[in-house]
Amino acid sequence: MSMPLTLSVEFRKIVEMQMDRTIQGIESTFFAIMEKQKITPQAVKEEMAGLQENFNVLFQKWSLEILYTLLLKKTSGFGGLKKILEVNSRTLSDKLKLLHTCGYIERNVQTGPPVRVVYTLSTKGKNTVLLALPLLYYSTSV
Repeated sequence: MSMPLTLSVEFRKIVEMQMDRTIQGIESTFFAIMEKQKITPQAVKEEMAGLQENFNVLFQKWSLEILYTLLLKKTSGFGGLKKILEVNSRTLSDKLKLLHTCGYIERNVQTGPPVRVVYTLSTKGKNTVLLALPLLYYSTSV
């Protein structure tokens, strides 16, 4: 098991200030859109169904681990991901297919010989893992 990420006090303050600014910007934008477009709580509830579907995919075992690995490595082949994550081939294959189908990763086939498949984050995948970082931060903060 790996050690949790620990931040220095100075770095923690910088991270918290940046997250506060970002969250305030999102909040003000959200309420401005709600008011301008006269969006009802019922309409928001209906939109949450799509969010729930995405959360169900992201919070399945291995999904976030795959996405964060690709964020850090930029690209990786199947064997590289399998070695880093220490996951069996069938599980990894299933998760990669799901993440590709949902648009979180891109699958690029490089002609060989041998034929090689390389995985990278899509823009949606990159933005998703970056937006999830505050959740990781808050889950480990005291």
